[in-house]
Amino acid sequence: MGASSVAASELLHIMNKRLSILYPKASFVIRRINTSSSRCASQPQLRAKRAPQQLVGVVGLEVHAQINSNTKLFSGSGVRFSAPPNSLVSPFDASLPGTLPVLNKRCVEAAVMTGLALNCTINRKSLFDRKHYFYADLPAGYQITQQRRPIAVDGMLTYSLLGGKKRSQVIRKTVSIKQIQLEQDSGKSLHDDLRSQTLIDLNRAGVGLMELVMEPDMSCGEEAAAAVRELQLILQALGTCQGNMSEGQLRVDANVSVHRPGEPLGVRTEVKNINSVRYLARAIDYEIQRQIGVLQRGEAVQNETRAYDSKSGETIPMRDKEGLQDYRFMPEPNLPPLIVYEDNASLPSGIDACQAVVVQKIREGLPELPSVKRDRLVQTYGILPEHSFTLVNEDGLVEYFEAVLKATKKEPRKVIGWVTNELVGHLKHQDMSVSQSPISPSALAELLELQETGHISSSVAKQVFQEMWRSSGRTALEIIQEQDLGLVSDTAQLHSICQKVVDSHPDEVHAIRNGNEKVLNKLMGLVQKETKGRADPVLVRAILHEKTS
Repeated sequence: MGASSVAASELLHIMNKRLSILYPKASFVIRRINTSSSRCASQPQLRAKRAPQQLVGVVGLEVHAQINSNTKLFSGSGVRFSAPPNSLVSPFDASLPGTLPVLNKRCVEAAVMTGLALNCTINRKSLFDRKHYFYADLPAGYQITQQRRPIAVDGMLTYSLLGGKKRSQVIRKTVSIKQIQLEQDSGKSLHDDLRSQTLIDLNRAGVGLMELVMEPDMSCGEEAAAAVRELQLILQALGTCQGNMSEGQLRVDANVSVHRPGEPLGVRTEVKNINSVRYLARAIDYEIQRQIGVLQRGEAVQNETRAYDSKSGETIPMRDKEGLQDYRFMPEPNLPPLIVYEDNASLPSGIDACQAVVVQKIREGLPELPSVKRDRLVQTYGILPEHSFTLVNEDGLVEYFEAVLKATKKEPRKVIGWVTNELVGHLKHQDMSVSQSPISPSALAELLELQETGHISSSVAKQVFQEMWRSSGRTALEIIQEQDLGLVSDTAQLHSICQKVVDSHPDEVHAIRNGNEKVLNKLMGLVQKETKGRADPVLVRAILHEKTS
């Protein structure tokens, strides 16, 4: 130990001795602080022994799905996106005195069907409540919802992620559905900053909503986005919600917190009204990292409501989170309990079956759900799981794919590449839906059949596809004949072209004769270049093999 270290130690000993005399009951002691060099040497060992578990995200979702119905939940007003402001408002929607709610049977059936598809228990008796809050876009000053006893509870949503190195491994996960409740949508506030005023549009006020509350079973934005996308596909398959997020038909609130595994959940924040699956993933991942940063700085996460700014990619504070006591829930006095029946046999005498909501009848009408459809596609056609995701995720693509298969003898594994790569690629590039494709399933099937029967090469087939896309209505055969794109079948001509290529590339020929067969592919490419992709590859390979052996 150096002289300076000895002197410092003696000084600390003297100071501690004097303190013990002055303050005999005190428990403190003065210690020497390590220098930076000694701290760096010892720190790795301390971290290895006492390193806390890493903070991880916990995500729960509340999804508001607008019910696909011609009229609102409690009135006969129409439902139509982008209608002129305040043109779809009934006296009840405007909360005029003396008006009463009349429950829309279609909305109830939609909620029951959604509950069945999500493996929920359907409550035979559910109740309506008033939720009071001070917003300008509901004239009554309260929202009719289902707080005490919702229409469906205890469900399960199974969703899938693509993982692994090549993102081709299907990882199945589940999230619990706490409840599905029926409720009114609110109106819309339009802020005019130029005139410093806010205008109210009540067209949306009273539109039927299903609020689906998901338990905090997810850990990141990718999982939440996959769950919402699966829910969106289910709702669209059922026809209970169109699921167009850009039009507000599906809005998501994300409850996000972080904690160390095994410890209690942390303080959560709510990110409100996210209207895109992509933005949902980004908002959640940003919020998880923000909260981790807050805790690592020794600060506390605030229980607050935040919004996602898609331009900055950040969440920003909106207001402190309101507690349940702020809403002053009370039973809705103008609506009796909502009763649904298991089957026709359970209907009381005097009840018209056409007027009742019968669970068994709705269950029998459930369509093929997305997860079942994906499994069927893989098993029936032998396609890869990731291809089944692409087919099911694009509206109308499964029907397109199967229509092509019916009109061609080409194997499904060969057809799937054309549909998911060529067709979907062109659709996305021009922001078009499958129904807007200028190439019909039968037209694509004709093109693939011409390739399969040896009339054109694969490179020419893609060239013809491009031409068909640009000039809608022209068939593949017409384009091939007009541009003379058929395969060169003249053996003498091919022998002449192959001989020319062989003579001009002696090094490649030497390599092939020394056992490097891969070089043959280069010569084949040169022949195809000479023939503009019109040479029969099988015949070309045979000729080249003969001339280089």
